[in-house]
Order: sequence, then structure tokens, then C-alpha cells
Amino acid sequence: MDPVRTARHLAGARLAALSGDQEGVRRNAEAISEDMRRPMKIPDGGRPIDRESARIVARALPGVRSANWVDRHNLLVRVEGAALRSERTIDALCNRFEALGDTLAVVVHLQDAAAVRGQEVDTLSRNCQLAMGDHAFLQQPRKMDVLDPAMRAQQQANSVLSGMAPPSRQAKGDRAALEAIPEM
Repeated sequence: MDPVRTARHLAGARLAALSGDQEGVRRNAEAISEDMRRPMKIPDGGRPIDRESARIVARALPGVRSANWVDRHNLLVRVEGAALRSERTIDALCNRFEALGDTLAVVVHLQDAAAVRGQEVDTLSRNCQLAMGDHAFLQQPRKMDVLDPAMRAQQQANSVLSGMAPPSRQAKGDRAALEAIPEM
């Protein structure tokens, strides 16, 4: 919280109370509440996002194939192509949601609908107002991927070691070095 800003709101509330301006007292009290709520990452329960309106707004974004709510806070958006599976697309969606209510309660999950392999199929998830991996107060992270990315990486490593995957240039060199070692 910014102490100068809070002091300004307190002084404004006092001045409004002394002059009988109830609307001014209310505005300043709400501003103080907002200043306290944001650092604690508590969504504004008085301004929830209308889910159907948000879904319609998301579907209108160019390149969006589908948009559906998984639960009250998690919106799954499938886009057409890897270029649209980005933080920029999440930002564009969240900016459009601003007019609908408090976006601190919204987590956007992006999936590339055209993905076929590897990391292309992983879901990119982020809260509209927070950094990647950060969540609002009492908001549990929700996994949208069928296969955990760590498990996928382990499977790729195992397949390279077992020779199932086509070896890369470095893997061929490693294999040659290992074969040159005499057996004990």
C-alpha cells in the first residue's frame, strides 16, 4: 500500500464527513478498501465477471476457435495456431474483459487447437492481473493439461536414452563415445 495515497483518502473522507458529503465519504472509503484489497490479491466480489458475456467477447477475438468456462474462475480458450498461444493473447483477452468486471478472479487457459506434438499441446495459463504462476487469494491453481509437462519431459528423455526417438546430432556423438568405451 502507498501510505501517501492512503493518507490522502483518509483526509478526503474526513473532509467529506465534516462537510456532510456522504458520497465523498463513500468514494474515499471504497478507495481505501481497494488499496488494501489489491496487495492481498482479493478479487472484488461486488464486480464479478459475467461469464457468458466474457465467453462471447473471447470468441470475438480473431483466431479464437472456442471459449468455455471450466468453473467460476477458469476460462479455457482454444486458439488456431501456435502463434496465438501466447501471453499477448491472454493480455488481449483480459483487456477486453476489463469492462465486464474485476478480472482478478479470472484465469485464462490457452490451448493451441492445431497442436500435434510435444510442448505445442501444453496449456498456457495466467491470471488476468497477476504474473505467470501467481494466483488470487484462495484461488487454487488448476491443471488443464492431460499429461503433466514434467512427465512428458521424462518420457522424451527416456525415449532418447532407449533409442526409440530419432537421435539428434549430439545424441549420435554421445552414442559413438559410449560405444568406444571398452567393456570391463
